Amino acid sequence: MTPSPRTRSVVRRPPPFRTLFLVALLPGLGAPWGATGQTPEQRYTDWARPVFSADEYRARRAALSDALADAGGGILLVPSSDGLTHGDTFRQLDGFAWLTGLDVPGSLLALDADRGTALLFLPARDPRFENPGRPNDFPGRPLGDDPALAALAGLTRTAPADAVGDSLTDWAAEGRRFRVDAGRPGPAEPPAVPLIGALDPVATLLLHLDRRGIRPENAFEAVARVRMVKRPAELAVMRRAAAATMDAIRTTAARIRPGVDEATLQGVFEAGCRAAGADRIPFTPIVKSGPNSLWPWRILAAHYDRRNRTMDAGDLVILDVGCEVDGYVSDVGRTFPVGGRFTDVQREKLAVSTAAADAIIAAARPGVTFADLTRVAYDAIPDQEERYMQTPSFFGHHIGLAAGDPALPDAPLEAGMVFTVEPWYYNHDLGVSVFVEDVILITETGAEVLTRDLPRSADELERMIR
Repeated sequence: MTPSPRTRSVVRRPPPFRTLFLVALLPGLGAPWGATGQTPEQRYTDWARPVFSADEYRARRAALSDALADAGGGILLVPSSDGLTHGDTFRQLDGFAWLTGLDVPGSLLALDADRGTALLFLPARDPRFENPGRPNDFPGRPLGDDPALAALAGLTRTAPADAVGDSLTDWAAEGRRFRVDAGRPGPAEPPAVPLIGALDPVATLLLHLDRRGIRPENAFEAVARVRMVKRPAELAVMRRAAAATMDAIRTTAARIRPGVDEATLQGVFEAGCRAAGADRIPFTPIVKSGPNSLWPWRILAAHYDRRNRTMDAGDLVILDVGCEVDGYVSDVGRTFPVGGRFTDVQREKLAVSTAAADAIIAAARPGVTFADLTRVAYDAIPDQEERYMQTPSFFGHHIGLAAGDPALPDAPLEAGMVFTVEPWYYNHDLGVSVFVEDVILITETGAEVLTRDLPRSADELERMIR
Protein backbone atom coordinates (compact mmCIF):
# COMPACT_ATOMS: atom_id res chain seq x y z
CA MET A 1 0.00 0.00 0.00
CA THR A 2 1.36 3.45 -0.92
CA PRO A 3 2.00 5.40 2.29
CA SER A 4 0.04 8.60 2.81
CA PRO A 5 1.93 11.91 2.70
CA ARG A 6 1.62 12.06 6.48
CA THR A 7 3.36 8.72 6.99
CA ARG A 8 5.72 8.66 4.03
CA SER A 9 9.37 8.82 5.09
CA VAL A 10 12.45 9.81 3.15
CA VAL A 11 14.99 7.03 2.63
CA ARG A 12 18.55 8.31 3.04
CA ARG A 13 21.47 6.26 1.70
CA PRO A 14 24.80 6.52 3.48
CA PRO A 15 27.44 8.60 1.68
CA PRO A 16 30.16 6.74 -0.23
CA PHE A 17 33.40 5.95 1.55
CA ARG A 18 35.35 8.69 -0.23
CA THR A 19 32.89 11.29 1.07
CA LEU A 20 33.29 10.08 4.63
CA PHE A 21 37.10 10.14 4.20
CA LEU A 22 37.07 13.74 2.96
CA VAL A 23 34.80 14.85 5.77
CA ALA A 24 37.09 13.24 8.32
CA LEU A 25 40.14 15.02 6.85
CA LEU A 26 38.46 18.34 6.16
CA PRO A 27 35.90 19.02 8.91
CA GLY A 28 35.65 22.62 7.77
CA LEU A 29 33.78 21.43 4.71
CA GLY A 30 30.87 20.49 6.96
CA ALA A 31 29.25 17.13 7.55
CA PRO A 32 26.37 16.01 5.35
CA TRP A 33 24.42 14.95 8.45
CA GLY A 34 24.69 18.31 10.22
CA ALA A 35 26.97 16.82 12.89
CA THR A 36 29.09 19.95 13.09
CA GLY A 37 26.19 22.38 12.61
CA GLN A 38 24.39 24.10 15.45
CA THR A 39 20.77 23.18 16.09
CA PRO A 40 18.78 26.33 15.35
CA GLU A 41 17.25 28.34 18.16
CA GLN A 42 13.77 27.08 18.94
CA ARG A 43 10.60 29.16 18.85
CA TYR A 44 7.61 28.82 21.14
CA THR A 45 5.30 27.97 18.25
CA ASP A 46 7.59 25.12 17.23
CA TRP A 47 6.50 23.37 20.40
CA ALA A 48 3.14 24.72 21.53
CA ARG A 49 0.13 26.79 20.59
CA PRO A 50 -2.88 27.86 22.67
CA VAL A 51 -5.91 25.59 22.43
CA PHE A 52 -8.24 28.51 21.74
CA SER A 53 -8.12 31.72 19.72
CA ALA A 54 -6.69 34.99 21.01
CA ASP A 55 -10.23 36.39 21.00
CA GLU A 56 -11.32 33.65 23.39
CA TYR A 57 -8.63 34.54 25.92
CA ARG A 58 -9.37 38.26 25.57
CA ALA A 59 -13.04 37.55 26.28
CA ARG A 60 -12.16 35.52 29.38
CA ARG A 61 -9.93 38.25 30.76
CA ALA A 62 -12.61 40.85 30.09
CA ALA A 63 -15.26 38.78 31.86
CA LEU A 64 -13.04 38.23 34.90
CA SER A 65 -11.97 41.89 34.93
CA ASP A 66 -15.64 42.92 35.01
CA ALA A 67 -16.33 40.49 37.87
CA LEU A 68 -13.37 41.87 39.82
CA ALA A 69 -14.50 45.44 39.14
CA ASP A 70 -17.94 44.57 40.54
CA ALA A 71 -16.19 43.21 43.64
CA GLY A 72 -14.17 46.39 44.22
CA GLY A 73 -11.49 46.23 41.52
CA GLY A 74 -7.76 45.88 41.99
CA ILE A 75 -4.93 44.01 40.31
CA LEU A 76 -5.20 40.23 40.12
CA LEU A 77 -1.82 38.50 40.15
CA VAL A 78 -1.84 35.10 38.42
CA PRO A 79 1.39 33.04 38.49
CA SER A 80 2.34 30.41 35.95
CA SER A 81 3.88 27.05 36.75
CA ASP A 82 7.52 27.29 37.79
CA GLY A 83 8.39 24.83 35.02
CA LEU A 84 10.34 22.49 37.29
CA THR A 85 9.87 18.82 36.51
CA HIS A 86 10.74 15.39 37.80
CA GLY A 87 10.24 13.87 34.39
CA ASP A 88 6.56 14.61 33.90
CA THR A 89 5.32 16.59 30.90
CA PHE A 90 4.79 20.28 31.58
CA ARG A 91 1.24 21.27 32.53
CA GLN A 92 0.35 24.89 33.07
CA LEU A 93 -1.46 26.05 36.21
CA ASP A 94 -5.19 26.20 35.59
CA GLY A 95 -5.69 29.88 36.36
CA PHE A 96 -2.87 31.03 34.11
CA ALA A 97 -3.89 28.60 31.36
CA TRP A 98 -7.50 29.79 31.46
CA LEU A 99 -6.49 33.43 31.04
CA THR A 100 -3.62 33.09 28.56
CA GLY A 101 -3.40 29.58 27.07
CA LEU A 102 0.39 29.88 27.18
CA ASP A 103 2.64 27.02 28.32
CA VAL A 104 5.36 29.32 29.64
CA PRO A 105 7.20 28.86 32.95
CA GLY A 106 8.26 31.43 35.53
CA SER A 107 5.74 34.06 34.41
CA LEU A 108 3.08 36.28 35.99
CA LEU A 109 -0.10 37.84 34.60
CA ALA A 110 -1.27 41.09 36.19
CA LEU A 111 -4.94 41.70 35.35
CA ASP A 112 -5.83 45.30 36.22
CA ALA A 113 -9.58 45.45 36.77
CA ASP A 114 -9.47 49.18 37.46
CA ARG A 115 -8.01 50.08 34.08
CA GLY A 116 -9.15 47.11 32.02
CA THR A 117 -5.61 46.10 31.06
CA ALA A 118 -3.41 43.04 31.33
CA LEU A 119 0.38 42.91 31.68
CA LEU A 120 2.32 39.69 31.17
CA PHE A 121 5.70 39.33 32.88
CA LEU A 122 7.88 36.81 31.03
CA PRO A 123 11.45 35.56 31.37
CA ALA A 124 13.51 36.67 28.38
CA ARG A 125 14.40 33.08 27.56
CA ASP A 126 13.19 29.64 28.56
CA PRO A 127 15.67 28.23 31.11
CA ARG A 128 14.64 24.68 30.20
CA PHE A 129 16.16 25.15 26.74
CA GLU A 130 19.53 26.40 28.03
CA ASN A 131 22.61 24.31 28.86
CA PRO A 132 26.00 25.86 27.99
CA GLY A 133 27.67 22.45 28.12
CA ARG A 134 25.35 21.00 25.45
CA PRO A 135 24.47 23.85 23.09
CA ASN A 136 23.40 21.55 20.27
CA ASP A 137 20.87 19.75 22.44
CA PHE A 138 19.78 22.91 24.28
CA PRO A 139 19.82 25.59 21.56
CA GLY A 140 17.71 28.11 23.48
CA ARG A 141 14.19 29.42 23.14
CA PRO A 142 13.17 33.08 23.51
CA LEU A 143 10.02 33.89 25.47
CA GLY A 144 9.95 37.54 26.43
CA ASP A 145 12.35 38.16 23.57
CA ASP A 146 9.87 36.60 21.12
CA PRO A 147 7.52 39.40 19.97
CA ALA A 148 5.03 36.93 18.50
CA LEU A 149 4.43 34.93 21.67
CA ALA A 150 2.13 37.24 23.66
CA ALA A 151 -0.02 37.89 20.60
CA LEU A 152 -1.12 34.24 20.66
CA ALA A 153 -3.06 35.06 23.82
CA GLY A 154 -4.26 38.43 22.57
CA LEU A 155 -1.89 40.27 24.91
CA THR A 156 -0.24 43.53 23.86
CA ARG A 157 1.71 44.47 26.99
CA THR A 158 4.65 42.46 28.29
CA ALA A 159 7.52 43.10 30.67
CA PRO A 160 10.59 41.17 31.83
CA ALA A 161 9.93 38.74 34.66
CA ASP A 162 12.59 40.42 36.78
CA ALA A 163 10.59 43.66 36.63
CA VAL A 164 7.80 42.24 38.78
CA GLY A 165 9.35 43.57 41.99
CA ASP A 166 9.58 47.15 40.74
CA SER A 167 6.01 47.03 39.46
CA LEU A 168 4.73 45.76 42.80
CA THR A 169 6.55 48.60 44.53
CA ASP A 170 5.05 51.18 42.18
CA TRP A 171 1.53 49.80 42.48
CA ALA A 172 1.79 49.64 46.27
CA ALA A 173 2.96 53.28 46.33
CA GLU A 174 -0.15 54.19 44.34
CA GLY A 175 -2.31 52.51 46.95
CA ARG A 176 -3.52 49.88 44.50
CA ARG A 177 -5.58 46.93 45.68
CA PHE A 178 -4.02 43.49 45.14
CA ARG A 179 -5.82 40.20 44.61
CA VAL A 180 -4.68 36.58 44.39
CA ASP A 181 -6.82 33.51 43.78
CA ALA A 182 -5.95 31.37 46.81
CA GLY A 183 -7.75 28.37 45.32
CA ARG A 184 -10.36 28.18 48.09
CA PRO A 185 -12.56 30.53 50.12
CA GLY A 186 -11.10 32.43 53.04
CA PRO A 187 -8.25 34.90 53.52
CA ALA A 188 -5.33 34.88 51.09
CA GLU A 189 -2.73 34.44 53.80
CA PRO A 190 0.96 33.60 53.38
CA PRO A 191 1.68 29.93 54.06
CA ALA A 192 4.01 28.46 56.60
CA VAL A 193 7.21 27.23 54.98
CA PRO A 194 7.18 23.42 55.25
CA LEU A 195 10.05 21.59 56.89
CA ILE A 196 9.83 18.99 54.13
CA GLY A 197 8.55 19.61 50.64
CA ALA A 198 8.08 22.73 48.56
CA LEU A 199 5.57 25.50 48.08
CA ASP A 200 3.47 25.75 44.95
CA PRO A 201 3.67 28.93 42.82
CA VAL A 202 0.55 30.52 44.38
CA ALA A 203 1.84 29.92 47.91
CA THR A 204 5.25 31.26 46.89
CA LEU A 205 3.61 34.41 45.50
CA LEU A 206 1.65 34.97 48.72
CA LEU A 207 4.83 34.60 50.76
CA HIS A 208 6.67 37.03 48.48
CA LEU A 209 3.90 39.61 48.75
CA ASP A 210 3.84 39.26 52.53
CA ARG A 211 7.56 40.00 52.75
CA ARG A 212 6.89 43.19 50.80
CA GLY A 213 4.18 44.16 53.21
CA ILE A 214 1.43 43.55 50.65
CA ARG A 215 -1.76 41.93 51.95
CA PRO A 216 -3.75 40.73 48.92
CA GLU A 217 -7.43 39.92 48.99
CA ASN A 218 -8.68 36.53 47.90
CA ALA A 219 -10.14 36.56 44.38
CA PHE A 220 -11.45 33.01 44.61
CA GLU A 221 -15.11 33.96 44.63
CA ALA A 222 -14.85 36.24 41.58
CA VAL A 223 -12.80 33.65 39.69
CA ALA A 224 -15.24 30.86 40.57
CA ARG A 225 -18.29 32.87 39.47
CA VAL A 226 -16.77 33.36 36.03
CA ARG A 227 -15.19 29.94 35.53
CA MET A 228 -18.24 28.00 36.75
CA VAL A 229 -20.09 28.98 33.57
CA LYS A 230 -18.29 27.33 30.69
CA ARG A 231 -18.01 29.18 27.41
CA PRO A 232 -19.04 27.47 24.12
CA ALA A 233 -15.42 26.81 23.12
CA GLU A 234 -14.80 25.12 26.46
CA LEU A 235 -17.93 23.00 26.18
CA ALA A 236 -16.83 21.68 22.80
CA VAL A 237 -13.58 20.40 24.33
CA MET A 238 -15.36 19.00 27.39
CA ARG A 239 -17.63 16.97 25.13
CA ARG A 240 -14.52 15.47 23.56
CA ALA A 241 -13.09 14.68 27.00
CA ALA A 242 -16.34 12.95 27.98
CA ALA A 243 -16.34 10.95 24.74
CA ALA A 244 -12.72 9.87 25.26
CA THR A 245 -13.51 8.74 28.80
CA MET A 246 -16.53 6.73 27.69
CA ASP A 247 -14.48 5.04 24.97
CA ALA A 248 -11.74 4.14 27.45
CA ILE A 249 -14.28 2.73 29.93
CA ARG A 250 -15.79 0.54 27.21
CA THR A 251 -12.33 -0.77 26.35
CA THR A 252 -11.58 -1.44 30.01
CA ALA A 253 -14.91 -3.17 30.65
CA ALA A 254 -14.10 -5.69 27.94
CA ARG A 255 -11.06 -6.81 29.97
CA ILE A 256 -12.93 -7.42 33.25
CA ARG A 257 -12.66 -11.09 34.17
CA PRO A 258 -11.88 -13.19 37.26
CA GLY A 259 -8.11 -13.42 37.64
CA VAL A 260 -7.41 -9.95 36.23
CA ASP A 261 -5.94 -7.46 38.70
CA GLU A 262 -6.83 -3.83 39.31
CA ALA A 263 -3.51 -2.49 38.03
CA THR A 264 -4.08 -4.21 34.68
CA LEU A 265 -7.45 -2.47 34.33
CA GLN A 266 -5.84 0.83 35.24
CA GLY A 267 -3.29 0.34 32.48
CA VAL A 268 -5.98 -0.61 29.97
CA PHE A 269 -7.95 2.50 30.84
CA GLU A 270 -4.95 4.81 30.52
CA ALA A 271 -4.08 3.29 27.15
CA GLY A 272 -7.71 3.74 26.11
CA CYS A 273 -7.56 7.42 26.97
CA ARG A 274 -4.49 7.88 24.81
CA ALA A 275 -6.05 5.93 21.96
CA ALA A 276 -9.12 8.18 22.18
CA GLY A 277 -7.02 11.32 21.80
CA ALA A 278 -6.40 12.31 25.41
CA ASP A 279 -3.31 14.37 26.27
CA ARG A 280 -2.89 12.89 29.73
CA ILE A 281 -4.62 11.26 32.69
CA PRO A 282 -5.94 14.05 34.98
CA PHE A 283 -5.91 11.93 38.14
CA THR A 284 -4.83 8.41 39.01
CA PRO A 285 -7.64 6.14 37.76
CA ILE A 286 -9.59 4.70 40.67
CA VAL A 287 -10.06 0.98 40.08
CA LYS A 288 -11.18 -0.93 43.14
CA SER A 289 -12.79 -4.34 43.51
CA GLY A 290 -14.24 -6.63 46.15
CA PRO A 291 -13.30 -5.45 49.67
CA ASN A 292 -11.29 -2.58 48.18
CA SER A 293 -14.48 -1.13 46.70
CA LEU A 294 -15.75 -0.38 50.21
CA TRP A 295 -12.99 2.10 50.96
CA PRO A 296 -12.47 5.69 49.78
CA TRP A 297 -9.56 6.12 47.41
CA ARG A 298 -7.61 8.24 49.88
CA ILE A 299 -7.37 5.24 52.21
CA LEU A 300 -6.52 2.79 49.44
CA ALA A 301 -3.85 5.07 48.00
CA ALA A 302 -1.99 4.99 51.32
CA HIS A 303 -1.14 1.32 50.69
CA TYR A 304 0.29 0.23 47.37
CA ASP A 305 -0.81 -3.39 47.71
CA ARG A 306 -4.41 -2.25 48.09
CA ARG A 307 -4.30 -0.96 44.51
CA ASN A 308 -3.43 -4.21 42.74
CA ARG A 309 -5.96 -6.76 43.94
CA THR A 310 -6.74 -9.77 41.75
CA MET A 311 -10.48 -9.91 41.08
CA ASP A 312 -12.69 -12.92 41.78
CA ALA A 313 -16.03 -14.04 40.40
CA GLY A 314 -18.80 -12.50 42.47
CA ASP A 315 -16.83 -9.29 43.09
CA LEU A 316 -17.90 -5.88 41.99
CA VAL A 317 -15.29 -3.58 40.44
CA ILE A 318 -15.71 0.18 40.42
CA LEU A 319 -14.15 2.50 37.85
CA ASP A 320 -13.94 6.16 38.87
CA VAL A 321 -11.87 7.56 36.04
CA GLY A 322 -11.29 10.38 33.59
CA CYS A 323 -9.38 11.50 30.49
CA GLU A 324 -7.92 14.96 29.83
CA VAL A 325 -8.27 16.51 26.37
CA ASP A 326 -6.68 19.89 25.59
CA GLY A 327 -6.45 20.63 29.30
CA TYR A 328 -10.09 19.82 30.12
CA VAL A 329 -11.06 16.77 32.12
CA SER A 330 -13.89 14.33 32.46
CA ASP A 331 -14.78 12.26 35.53
CA VAL A 332 -17.02 9.23 35.06
CA GLY A 333 -17.85 6.16 37.12
CA ARG A 334 -19.43 2.76 36.60
CA THR A 335 -19.73 -0.49 38.60
CA PHE A 336 -19.30 -3.88 36.90
CA PRO A 337 -19.85 -7.48 38.07
CA VAL A 338 -16.54 -9.30 37.65
CA GLY A 339 -18.20 -12.63 36.96
CA GLY A 340 -20.55 -11.17 34.37
CA ARG A 341 -23.72 -11.13 36.48
CA PHE A 342 -24.90 -8.97 39.38
CA THR A 343 -26.35 -10.83 42.32
CA ASP A 344 -29.85 -9.82 43.35
CA VAL A 345 -28.48 -7.77 46.26
CA GLN A 346 -25.85 -6.07 44.08
CA ARG A 347 -28.47 -5.24 41.47
CA GLU A 348 -30.79 -3.83 44.15
CA LYS A 349 -28.10 -1.55 45.60
CA LEU A 350 -27.03 -0.36 42.15
CA ALA A 351 -30.63 0.70 41.61
CA VAL A 352 -30.48 2.76 44.83
CA SER A 353 -27.52 4.72 43.45
CA THR A 354 -28.91 5.19 39.94
CA ALA A 355 -32.32 6.23 41.26
CA ALA A 356 -30.71 8.98 43.31
CA ALA A 357 -28.67 10.08 40.28
CA ASP A 358 -31.73 10.10 38.06
CA ALA A 359 -33.63 12.25 40.55
CA ILE A 360 -30.78 14.76 40.74
CA ILE A 361 -30.46 14.98 36.96
CA ALA A 362 -34.21 15.42 36.50
CA ALA A 363 -34.26 18.28 39.02
CA ALA A 364 -31.13 20.08 37.75
CA ARG A 365 -31.96 23.33 35.94
CA PRO A 366 -31.09 27.02 36.14
CA GLY A 367 -31.97 28.60 39.47
CA VAL A 368 -31.69 25.38 41.48
CA THR A 369 -28.96 25.13 44.12
CA PHE A 370 -26.88 22.19 45.27
CA ALA A 371 -28.80 22.31 48.55
CA ASP A 372 -31.99 21.78 46.55
CA LEU A 373 -30.42 18.81 44.76
CA THR A 374 -29.34 17.34 48.10
CA ARG A 375 -32.95 17.33 49.27
CA VAL A 376 -34.04 15.80 45.98
CA ALA A 377 -31.42 13.05 46.31
CA TYR A 378 -32.42 12.11 49.84
CA ASP A 379 -36.08 12.05 48.88
CA ALA A 380 -35.15 9.43 46.30
CA ILE A 381 -33.06 7.30 48.69
CA PRO A 382 -34.93 4.80 50.90
CA ASP A 383 -34.68 5.77 54.56
CA GLN A 384 -32.90 2.56 55.51
CA GLU A 385 -30.23 3.20 52.86
CA GLU A 386 -29.36 6.82 53.69
CA ARG A 387 -26.67 5.87 56.21
CA TYR A 388 -24.77 4.08 53.44
CA MET A 389 -24.68 6.96 51.01
CA GLN A 390 -21.44 8.85 50.43
CA THR A 391 -22.09 12.05 52.35
CA PRO A 392 -24.88 14.54 53.02
CA SER A 393 -23.93 16.74 50.08
CA PHE A 394 -24.98 17.41 46.51
CA PHE A 395 -23.34 14.15 45.35
CA GLY A 396 -21.04 15.78 42.79
CA HIS A 397 -18.58 18.53 41.91
CA HIS A 398 -17.86 21.03 39.15
CA ILE A 399 -15.30 20.04 36.53
CA GLY A 400 -13.42 21.87 33.79
CA LEU A 401 -9.67 22.35 33.74
CA ALA A 402 -9.62 20.27 36.92
CA ALA A 403 -11.70 17.50 38.44
CA GLY A 404 -12.47 20.01 41.19
CA ASP A 405 -12.95 23.25 39.27
CA PRO A 406 -13.51 26.48 41.26
CA ALA A 407 -17.11 26.53 42.45
CA LEU A 408 -19.43 28.24 44.92
CA PRO A 409 -21.70 25.57 46.41
CA ASP A 410 -24.45 28.04 47.32
CA ALA A 411 -24.66 29.70 43.90
CA PRO A 412 -27.80 28.99 41.85
CA LEU A 413 -27.13 26.88 38.80
CA GLU A 414 -26.76 28.64 35.44
CA ALA A 415 -26.75 27.43 31.85
CA GLY A 416 -23.20 26.45 30.95
CA MET A 417 -22.26 24.93 34.30
CA VAL A 418 -20.82 21.40 34.13
CA PHE A 419 -20.61 19.08 37.10
CA THR A 420 -20.72 15.44 38.06
CA VAL A 421 -23.56 13.52 39.65
CA GLU A 422 -22.13 10.65 41.72
CA PRO A 423 -24.18 9.14 44.54
CA TRP A 424 -21.76 6.67 46.14
CA TYR A 425 -23.14 3.74 48.10
CA TYR A 426 -20.91 2.07 50.74
CA ASN A 427 -22.53 -0.74 52.71
CA HIS A 428 -19.93 -2.34 54.99
CA ASP A 429 -22.61 -4.45 56.64
CA LEU A 430 -23.35 -6.31 53.41
CA GLY A 431 -19.93 -5.84 51.84
CA VAL A 432 -21.45 -4.11 48.82
CA SER A 433 -20.33 -0.81 47.30
CA VAL A 434 -21.72 0.57 44.05
CA PHE A 435 -21.13 3.77 42.15
CA VAL A 436 -22.39 5.60 39.10
CA GLU A 437 -21.03 8.96 38.01
CA ASP A 438 -22.13 11.04 35.06
CA VAL A 439 -21.21 14.47 33.74
CA ILE A 440 -24.08 16.88 33.18
CA LEU A 441 -24.35 20.27 31.53
CA ILE A 442 -26.95 22.77 32.72
CA THR A 443 -28.93 24.07 29.75
CA GLU A 444 -31.49 26.88 29.50
CA THR A 445 -34.30 24.47 30.34
CA GLY A 446 -32.76 21.62 32.31
CA ALA A 447 -29.72 19.37 32.08
CA GLU A 448 -27.95 17.44 29.34
CA VAL A 449 -26.07 14.29 30.32
CA LEU A 450 -22.76 14.48 28.46
CA THR A 451 -22.06 10.82 29.29
CA ARG A 452 -25.51 9.51 28.34
CA ASP A 453 -24.04 7.16 25.71
CA LEU A 454 -22.30 5.06 28.36
CA PRO A 455 -24.58 2.30 29.70
CA ARG A 456 -25.49 2.42 33.39
CA SER A 457 -28.33 -0.05 34.01
CA ALA A 458 -27.49 -3.46 35.47
CA ASP A 459 -28.43 -5.32 32.27
CA GLU A 460 -26.39 -2.98 30.07
CA LEU A 461 -23.35 -3.14 32.36
CA GLU A 462 -23.46 -6.93 32.28
CA ARG A 463 -23.53 -6.91 28.49
CA MET A 464 -20.50 -4.61 28.35
CA ILE A 465 -18.19 -7.23 29.90
CA ARG A 466 -19.48 -10.35 28.22
